[in-house]
Amino acid sequence: MLASSAGVTIGIILFAIIWIALAFWPARVAGRKGHSFFGYFVLSLFFFPLAIILAYVVDDRTAGSSM
Repeated sequence: MLASSAGVTIGIILFAIIWIALAFWPARVAGRKGHSFFGYFVLSLFFFPLAIILAYVVDDRTAGSSM
């Protein structure tokens, strides 16, 4: 009984780590385009599919200001 609850706990922790790591993807894309990294990170924690689509669709705010 103890071994199975330890396995479940490890599984939940592993799932949470992967979930948080994946949330960085749209946040990083949006951050490189000049949008809020933190805002997209929080959005992707709750609505990952929406955040990833929005991150790639939004306009690049840094396109005209570089070089």
